[in-house]
Amino acid sequence: MNEGAGEELLSLSLGLNSSWCTNTTKMKRKAKDDHEYSNPACNVTTMQDVEDNKFFNLLHMRDQMLKHDPKRSNGALEGTTNGLQLIHLLLFAATAINKNNTSSAVDALHEIYKNASFHGDSIQRVVAYFADALSVRIPSPRSPLYHSIVVSPTPEEEFSAFTEFYRASPYYQFAHFTANQAIVEAFENEEKRNGGRIHVIDFDVSYGFQWPSLIQSLSDKASSSKPISLRITGFGRSVDELEETEMRLVNFASGCNNLFFKFEGILRGSSTCNDIRIEKYSTLVRGKVTKAREASYRDSWSLCITTPPCSTR
Repeated sequence: MNEGAGEELLSLSLGLNSSWCTNTTKMKRKAKDDHEYSNPACNVTTMQDVEDNKFFNLLHMRDQMLKHDPKRSNGALEGTTNGLQLIHLLLFAATAINKNNTSSAVDALHEIYKNASFHGDSIQRVVAYFADALSVRIPSPRSPLYHSIVVSPTPEEEFSAFTEFYRASPYYQFAHFTANQAIVEAFENEEKRNGGRIHVIDFDVSYGFQWPSLIQSLSDKASSSKPISLRITGFGRSVDELEETEMRLVNFASGCNNLFFKFEGILRGSSTCNDIRIEKYSTLVRGKVTKAREASYRDSWSLCITTPPCSTR
């Protein structure tokens, strides 16, 4: 790098740090002034109205962002420098929300919506989506705006979102792959005793995304002379979800050769393990999703495989 380019890069770095420090200082000073000069006699309703007005203005700025075309605007942020400023603003907003400093969070998100875009470069798009996620955490449940933007998803929306997440994230797929591999190996070790029968009890079957790969693996292993019987007992949170899961798994299994498949859905809380019929000598798999408390919540699938000596029912 020549000397001129080095000086230009240094000036750019200093300009970024100076600009960001100035903006951050202004935000902190404004938050401090709001705290020091707030009127203690102001009632809760008035303060709530002020917060609602600020949040309403934030939503208005978001609407402007949605109409914004970064290709035709001279004010759109482009490049690494402005991208870093957006990231700093996003972190500032997240910290303010965590400290219950609503005013500062709204100010930071307002600046983000002025400069980010769902149709801009990669950083602008990511920041815009994260800004939306943070914005939902701002309104108080007492505010009428809360119920206008915080809406519980429909079952169809939940299924669609989880499907996209499952396709994009390797965590669930890897956990399911390793668990299914352990199930197949246990089944093979017990083939002389289980008579080609395997019974899976899933205490949180959800959408049943784990089981098509197991169905396919067992079908590939089976033959016309040695068919395999797979039975899945799944606990679910609703009858509709269980019926849809059963339909998907049965339809998938219908295209697999030499495999007898049966699904039994049980509404969570309506039955216990003692009510489940277990066939004699079948390989029994019991599994459930557990929550691990780490830096963030992450699902893990615990597995227990046994071969019962006799039928329990």
